Amino acid sequence: MPGIEPLQYPGKPTLAPAAGASPTALRLVLGAQLRRMRGEAGITPDVAADCIRCSTAKISRMETGHSPCKERDASDLLALYGVTDAARTAEFIELVRRAGRRGWWRNYADVLPDWFEPLVGLEEAAASIRTYEGHYVPGLLQTADYAHAVVRSGHSLESEEITRRRVELRLRRQELLKRPDAPKLWVLLDEAVLMRPTGGARVMAEQLAHLLDMTELPHVIVQVAPFEVTAHTSPGNAITYLRFAMEGLPDVAYIEHLTNATSVNKQESTDEYRWILDSLSAQSPSPAESRGMLGEALERYR
Repeated sequence: MPGIEPLQYPGKPTLAPAAGASPTALRLVLGAQLRRMRGEAGITPDVAADCIRCSTAKISRMETGHSPCKERDASDLLALYGVTDAARTAEFIELVRRAGRRGWWRNYADVLPDWFEPLVGLEEAAASIRTYEGHYVPGLLQTADYAHAVVRSGHSLESEEITRRRVELRLRRQELLKRPDAPKLWVLLDEAVLMRPTGGARVMAEQLAHLLDMTELPHVIVQVAPFEVTAHTSPGNAITYLRFAMEGLPDVAYIEHLTNATSVNKQESTDEYRWILDSLSAQSPSPAESRGMLGEALERYR
């Protein structure tokens, strides 16, 4: 399509886990290493579970990064898998310690659903974030008033203090876009988002003006997917696709539902979601043309 280049994703350089990597990302790296070492040793999940006196379900959760690994369990598993090198063992245990640290988002545990926490942690480690949203502007680009309106629409009965905490968490997430190593953010907005006066005309005008300002940043791209495109190619749910520059960390597709979310990192599944996002991008107006659509929508609300 004229005006837009084919999507390019950051490569996967061979890097040790970065010192500042989020605990969520480190748990995924840790789990992948445990799964690989178990496979190389020819050990079944049942045998691994017996070794550390747990269920096979826990082994599965550890290997997929959904559960933390204790240092004692890590030492016992390494011994079972035949890892005898002292330096390698020490390096692995240090990774376990780092993966067990609290991320800043744990300070918002009172308003952070269990199903949403992994996404917040993975955003911190991402090299690129691709997202499609059919109902609202994505949280990473919301203004405070717009975020307040979105939160109240889904939690109208909760106290204003809880709403304030939810909005504060959302705004805190946005700080990653100000970092020197900020991830590339590529947003696909369904045209319906521009038509929906969330929070009223003033709030929408401020939100659209903020979107236009954010597209001035070199690492932020916004495309608008028109109705004629989403009528034929639409995922139905909000999708966030994350890619990382950390060795051993696979791409993750995060799919939001009404009251929960699903994350997948198997390549056959993530490839499908990446194809959907690529297809929508290719069929939609270019980022420059989309800026024009945002400007026209802004004028309607002023």
